[in-house]
Amino acid sequence: MKTFAFHTLGCKVNMYESEAMSRLFEKRGYQRVDFKEKADVYVINTCTVTNTGDSKSRQMIRRAIRTNPEAIIAVTGCYSQVSSKDIEAIEGVDIILGTQHREKIVDLVEEQQISKKRKIWIEDVIHQAEFEDLNVDVFTENTRAFLKIQDGCVNFCTYCIIPYARGKVRSKKKEEVLAQAQQLCQRGYGEIVLTGIHTAGYGMDLENVTFYDLLVALTRQVKGLKRLRISSIEASQITDDMIELIQNSSIIVDHLHIPLQSGCDSVLKRMNRKYTCQEYAEKIQHIRQHLPRVAITTDVIVGFPQESEQEFEQTYQFIEKMGYSELHVFPYSPRKGTPAARMSGQVDEKTKTKRVHALLDLSKKLHLKYSQQFLNQTLEVLFVEINKDGLLVGHASNYLKVCVDPSMAKINEIATVRIIEIKENILIGEIV
Repeated sequence: MKTFAFHTLGCKVNMYESEAMSRLFEKRGYQRVDFKEKADVYVINTCTVTNTGDSKSRQMIRRAIRTNPEAIIAVTGCYSQVSSKDIEAIEGVDIILGTQHREKIVDLVEEQQISKKRKIWIEDVIHQAEFEDLNVDVFTENTRAFLKIQDGCVNFCTYCIIPYARGKVRSKKKEEVLAQAQQLCQRGYGEIVLTGIHTAGYGMDLENVTFYDLLVALTRQVKGLKRLRISSIEASQITDDMIELIQNSSIIVDHLHIPLQSGCDSVLKRMNRKYTCQEYAEKIQHIRQHLPRVAITTDVIVGFPQESEQEFEQTYQFIEKMGYSELHVFPYSPRKGTPAARMSGQVDEKTKTKRVHALLDLSKKLHLKYSQQFLNQTLEVLFVEINKDGLLVGHASNYLKVCVDPSMAKINEIATVRIIEIKENILIGEIV
C-alpha cells in the first residue's frame, strides 16, 4: 500500500486544509504515516506569517527529502503562494501548489509518478472569487470538529502578508455549511468550531447572508448540534443581534476570541488596525453587560516597530483593565514584503522577550482571577482526553480547562461539573 505523510505549519485553517487533503489520499487507497517515517509522498503545508514561518517551512521540506530521497515531495499553502521561487530553488521538490486547487493534489501526485516532471500550479489569488470547498467529515482529534466557512482577508494590517497569500474574502455557501455541520454531528462530534482567515467576514461576498444569519441557521437547523464555537472575531463584527443570540442560545458557547494586537492607539495606527482603544473597550464593556460570565481571550503583538516603553506600558495597563481570561502573546516578527518590515525603529529581541514574559505573567493572573468566580459553581464540560496524571480533561463552554476523575465520565461526553479546586490555573471538579 502506498503511504503519505503530512507536516502542517501555522493556523487552524491550514490544519483544516491538511485534514481535507489527507481524506483525499485515503479515499485513493493511501495510508497515512508519521512525518518522521519513510513515506512514498510527503506533503508540507506551509505558513508565511513571519520570516520564521518561511524558514521552518523550508526546513521541513528538506527534512522530508532527507528521510526518503525517492519520495514525491509536494509543497502547498501560504509560503508557496507568495514565494514559489524560493521553493523552486530547493532541489527535490516535485509539486508546488499555492492556496488553490488542493482538491487536485492526489491527481498531481499520480501524474508526477508517471511523468517525473515538476508541477507548479500557482494562481493569482487576489482576483479569485470562488471559495475552494474542501470538505472534511472526520478529524484526527475525535471530539472537536473544525468547519472552514471562509477564506481571504482585505484588512491589510501592516505586519501581515496573508491578504496576498489568501486573496479577498470568499465564503462557503450557507446550504453547504449546514450540510457539512449536519454530517459532522452525525459523526458524533461534540463541538464544531467555525474557522476561516477572517471568520466573521463570512458573507461579505454573498447576497443576503451575513455571519449572524449563518449562526442562526446553524443553531436552528442542524440536528444534534451540541456546541458551536467561533474561532476568532473582530470587535467591530460583534453586533447586538449576535450578543442576543449568544445570550439566548444553549449551543453557542460563552467564549469569544477578540484580537486586540495593541492597547495603545499610536501602535494600532501604525499597525493599520481600524479601531481605537476606546472603541474596543466600549464594545467589550457592552458585551459584558449582556454576557457577564463570558470568557474573552485575545491576541497581542509586542515589540512592534517603534514601540516605546511608554507605549508598551499603556498596552499592559489596558489589558489589565479589560480583564481577559487568557492572552495569546506574540513577539513582533518582521515579514518580508509587508510595510512594517520596512519601518524604522525595529525593537531588539531582548526587549521583545522581556515584554512577552511580562504579558504572559499577566495572562496567568488574569486567568486565575477569571477562574476563581467558578469555584463551587457548575460548568458544562466537553471531555477530550486523559492527561499524564490519569485525569479526564475537558473544556468548559467558556474554554476553561477542567479535570475530573476518569471513572466519572467519558471522552466526547458533555457533563455538568462542580468546580471544587483550582490548581496551577487548572480547575478540578466532580460530576454533578
